[in-house]
Amino acid sequence: MSVARVTEIISSSTKSFEDATEKGVARASETLKNVQGAWVKDMKVTVDDGKISEYRVGLMVTFVLDD
Repeated sequence: MSVARVTEIISSSTKSFEDATEKGVARASETLKNVQGAWVKDMKVTVDDGKISEYRVGLMVTFVLDD
């Protein structure tokens, strides 16, 4: 039997939401073992002088706990 846990992280990028998501999953995988998936909970942008300066995603990362 496997038991999984979900943790929430926030990641950002100056390029895109997709890049922020990829960076967030990659970084979570460095710390958490057995990352199995993630879903985007929310997306936000920061704006400077009328232009998007940063894309942010709130990710729910699922990982399987060791037996």
